[in-house]
Formats: sequence, structure tokens, C-alpha cells
Amino acid sequence: MNQQSTPNKTTSLSATGKMWNLREADERLILSLVQRHDLPEIVARTLVNRGVDLESVSGYLQPTLRDFLPDPSCLLDMDAAVHQTIEALENKKKIVVYGDYDVDGATASALLRSYFQEIEHPIGLYIPDRIEEGYGANSNALFYLSEKGCKLVLMVDCGTTSFEPLEYADSLGLGVIVLDHHTAQPALPKAIGIVNPNRLDQDLKDYDYLRYLCAAGVTFLFLVALQRALRQKGWFHEKEEPDLMKYLGLVALGTVCDVMPLKGLNRAYVSQGLKVLKQRHNVGLAALGNIASLDEAITSYHLGFILGPRINAGGRVGQADLGSRLLTTKNSTEAEKISKELHQLNLQRQDIEKKVLEEAINQVELKELHKNPVLLIGGDGWHPGVIGIVASRLKERYNRPTCVVGFEKDIGKGSGRSIPGVELGTAMHIAVHQGLLEKGGGHAMAAGFTVTREQFDPFYSFLNEHLGKQILDITPALKLDGYLSISGATFSLLESIQQLEPFGNGNAAPKFAFRHVHVSYLDSVGENHLRCQINDEAGNRLKAIAFRAKGTALGSFLESTKGNKIELAGTLKLDSWNGSNQVCLVIEDGRLI
Repeated sequence: MNQQSTPNKTTSLSATGKMWNLREADERLILSLVQRHDLPEIVARTLVNRGVDLESVSGYLQPTLRDFLPDPSCLLDMDAAVHQTIEALENKKKIVVYGDYDVDGATASALLRSYFQEIEHPIGLYIPDRIEEGYGANSNALFYLSEKGCKLVLMVDCGTTSFEPLEYADSLGLGVIVLDHHTAQPALPKAIGIVNPNRLDQDLKDYDYLRYLCAAGVTFLFLVALQRALRQKGWFHEKEEPDLMKYLGLVALGTVCDVMPLKGLNRAYVSQGLKVLKQRHNVGLAALGNIASLDEAITSYHLGFILGPRINAGGRVGQADLGSRLLTTKNSTEAEKISKELHQLNLQRQDIEKKVLEEAINQVELKELHKNPVLLIGGDGWHPGVIGIVASRLKERYNRPTCVVGFEKDIGKGSGRSIPGVELGTAMHIAVHQGLLEKGGGHAMAAGFTVTREQFDPFYSFLNEHLGKQILDITPALKLDGYLSISGATFSLLESIQQLEPFGNGNAAPKFAFRHVHVSYLDSVGENHLRCQINDEAGNRLKAIAFRAKGTALGSFLESTKGNKIELAGTLKLDSWNGSNQVCLVIEDGRLI
């Protein structure tokens, strides 16, 4: 792969404070993969770096539902949930899907509404308002649904820890089925069924990868089970059976945007879902892609960074149900209208986020909070719709589990993001049990919570003590798959790398380092990105970009070392700006030679 001379496996810290680690690989296994599966050497090397062996390589490169989809009945309460849903269908009862306001909630609720529309039993939609109602089930909403004649609620991406609201729903005679993935407590709320692979009493045996599913992924399994049961009851003797495969685009969108590991069934979901999305059959997503000037084949990058943020914007700073409505509409005029509204809301969200992020960074630096294992930052009036994004930005900047709280008077709504190996959702449940939080929950990498101003400092002490034990070495590492020369960054190499897609959490795009290069051109683009050109000693050139780097340690490094010999590391991508295809380096880090 046109490797240059390789330095030691670990060397000095970089511009972003990372230790660069060159992955050690089994050269004999790499050779075996090359010979037995006719793979390019770089593909074989990257597979070995990710723990793929001879037996699993085919399923990794060509993941199919056939290989990974289990019998949905392996999930506890699945059969009961299906049985009660069919009873509601047969008796023509009113059904409503109650979903979270993020992309996972929007896609899961859209899956259900689309399917029930196809089987000629349309269902209602209720998405709680982030500001007025907060996350998850609430008793007022369930009372409202009951008063409107609803008999069955399909609750997606929330509900696993909603004890009081679900108890209240039961007292109203309102049946609730929960389709969720968030970390559960030992006890479960009262419901027809809690279908959640992360229940503590759930034994998954050979299907442990189901614990990585998002709510949309769990909901798809529910639809598989429901369709099987309806088929057995003769439901489709006189009507066409829905094609579940066409819904995989929504599952892929939810999986990527909820940052679920792309392993096992998730990898099959996203791989097959991207094929569905490339057909642009979903009217709403097609309209949103047009508004976002998306004119190339959809990849996991576009889901996570182009489409997802716009769908999320409705729940963050606008009308909570816009995302789900967009994903289910068949009307192109309505789709265009909602897409424009979401696009504008996303611009508004970016402005709010920028202000809160600046205040949060100032707080971290002033108090030197980055010296602690965990970051906990709070501010009065910080918009609840952006604190999750700000937590994510700070986590990336400081490589610490990060929680951000927006206070209104003495009550703070918080959101947290974690780093690999540090379990955040479980910590929230422990904090609730210890009386440090009013409520809280989530999963390994993300969580939400409510904290009083009085308990803010004790909660921070708990986080540093509890999560600090999980952080053995807080010095972050950049894991490299190899060293390249600029002349080796070719279209052919990119085509080889694309065999490893989809990329995302659990399957990062290969990272390469370039030695003895210098920045020959550098300027700003967009709000805070830096684009540049790098050259080597032989005069070879490579286009490059550093996203959100301006004003950061990486940006300062690029600006101060312009013209000097340095090392740069990042991923390669195809840049199609203005119709001119070029290989581009997405810079993640740099260091002096």
C-alpha cells in the first residue's frame, strides 16, 4: 500500500494530545485472507485489525439479514406484544405510537406507522415536546391518549424506566407495549410487554449482538414477528403482504444516528438499508436530501452528518413530530414543506449550539475541569435541545465522558456522551438510586438525566469516582492502520477501502498517517472548517480538510506549522465538490517529526 518507513508503534503526543498507535497485525492471517478471499492487502490488513478471522470475513464484507436475523421470539415479551397487537387489530381498536423526539424515535415510529398503514389499520402518533414534557412517557400524555379513545400504545425508544406513567396507564385501562433499547433496572414497569434486548433478565445466548440494537432495530424485529403471526392467521389471504425489506432504510438511519456499534445485525441493517436508500423511494428523505444539496449516493456519513441533524432539529428546537411525519409522508408537497422547515430549524439549532458550546468551553478552561476524569458543565438557560450535541463536542475535544446541564431555576436537564469502555447509562441508574438525580437513564454511550442545583456538585463527585475507575489511562490514542505516501492515496485504494463499508461506531474507517509532508495551502471554509493542500518532498499533492478545527489545538497546529515538515493522520474520502472527483484526506491529528 505504498507504505513509508514506519516509526515506532507509539511515540510522542500529538497536536490533540493523542498517542499514535500503529496496530499490530498477524501477517500470516493477512496473507491467508489475501489468498483465500482474493482481497487487496489493505482490506485484509484492516479486517485483521478489527478482529475479523477467516471464518467470519464473508459475513463481515457481505452482511445479510439471513445470517444475523434471529427468531424475534428470543426477546422476552415479544410474543405477548404481538398477541395483544393482533387482538387490537382484530377488534379494530385505536392504536397510537408514542416515540422519543430524536432520530431513533422518529425512525422507529415511522416504521410502525408505515407498516400499519400498509395493512390498512392506520395508527396515531404522539411525540412529547422536549421543553414542555421532557424525555419519555408522561402521565398527562397518556391520559390525553386515553381520553381520545386510544386502547393500545406502542412506545418506542423510551418507557423502560417509566414506572409511574405506565402504572397510571394501566389504571386507565390503556395497554402499553414498550419497544426500547435503553439500559433497564432490575425491576420493570407494568406493561403488556417490555421488549428490550438490554433487560437484565434477558438471556441472548448466541445473539449477544442484539444488545447493540437501537429502538428502530428492535421495532423492525417486532414487525418481523408481527407479520409472521398475521401470516399464520391468514391475514394476507386477500391482501398483499408488505415487503419489510423496504423499511431497512429507516432502520439504517436510526442505527447510524443513534451511534450504535456496526456489529452483527446492525451491520446487516445498515449495509442493506443503504442499498434501499440509494433508490430514494422514501419521499420525505428524498426531499430532505434535495434541500441539503445531497446529490451523491447516500453513505453512513450522509445519514449521520447531513440527514440526521436536520431530522433531529424538529425535536431539538422546533415541533417534535416533524421528523416522524417527514419519514412517513407520501405527499411530495408536504415533504418539501417539512424539509424546508427542518432545514431552517437546523440552522437555528446551530446558532444556539455555537453560543452554548463557547460558554461551556470557557467554563471547562477556567475551572480546569479537563484535569478530571469526567466533565460536568452546567449553565442557566442553556437550551435543552442542544446540550446533547454540546456534550458530544466536548467529549471529542477533551476525550472525557461529558455531561452538560441546562438549568431553569433550580432544576437542570442534562445530557451525557461517553467514550468507549465507559458505561454511562448504568451510572445514571446508580445515581438515581443514591438520590443524586431526580431521574436518569440511557445506554453505554449516551444518557439523559434531571438534577437539582443542590445535587449538582455531589453528582459530579460521584461521576468522577464511579466512572474514573473505568478510565485506566485517560491519555487518548489514535489507532492507525498504516502509513501511506501521498502517491499511494489513489482512487484504486479508495475503491478497496469501500469494501469495508458501512463505517461508523464499531467499524471506523481505516486511519492512515503521512510522514514528511507540509501544508502548502490553508484557508477557512464554512463556519469553522480548515481546508488545505499537503505536499511531500517529491512534489506530490493531496487535498485535505480538518472539520471543526478552527480555534482548536489541531487548527492552531496546522496554521503554525504551515510550510514545515510534519506528520498528519486521518481518513481518506472521495471529494466530489463542483463535480471534480478527488481523493481527500480528512485530517484528525498532526504532530511534529
